[in-house]
Amino acid sequence: MDLILLCVFLPLVTVAWGQYGDYSYGPYNYGDNDEWVNVYRQGFNFQCPHGQVIVAVRSVFSKKEGSDRLWNYACMPAAQSLGEPTECWWEEINRAGTEWYQTCSNNGLVAGFQSQYFPSVLDREWQFYCCRYSRRCPYSCWLTTEYPGHYGEDMDMMMYTYDHYIRGATTTFSAVDRDRQWKFIVCRMTEYDCPFQNV
Repeated sequence: MDLILLCVFLPLVTVAWGQYGDYSYGPYNYGDNDEWVNVYRQGFNFQCPHGQVIVAVRSVFSKKEGSDRLWNYACMPAAQSLGEPTECWWEEINRAGTEWYQTCSNNGLVAGFQSQYFPSVLDREWQFYCCRYSRRCPYSCWLTTEYPGHYGEDMDMMMYTYDHYIRGATTTFSAVDRDRQWKFIVCRMTEYDCPFQNV
């Protein structure tokens, strides 16, 4: 009898924990057959399905392919407490060959990336695809460590904790290595509407 009760209640506890408690994401599914979203020296546009946000970023670097990178992303549904996205948009373009810092405006969360390669500078310009969830606000924001750890290395950034969201990034660009290091801006989001709005 105890075994039967365990088999009945264990799945319910697991689902409840997943919806309301802190738990690890993973393992990540990077799209179909873990293929890259781009080919070297070509532009790409990646958007998560409606109601999902970016939770992992993977990339490999190739000096011989124009000091460019292949990219792939994993998405997961946002917490049910956030509800449905109320608005989505593309942020301003971050220019190739420069360092930059950007968060999604209007308290948005990163739900996609768009990029174009420029052979004249051996670098890419970037745009974030952002989605806002009602009037939820970010708090407890922090920067991740640098990804990759050194220019030219492979990159594998994962969000390990539920209810933490990518809101933007800051990048440095090496004119010598022709590569970028990223620090992602990660925040929690309130479970209630709030009057604050970032610019």
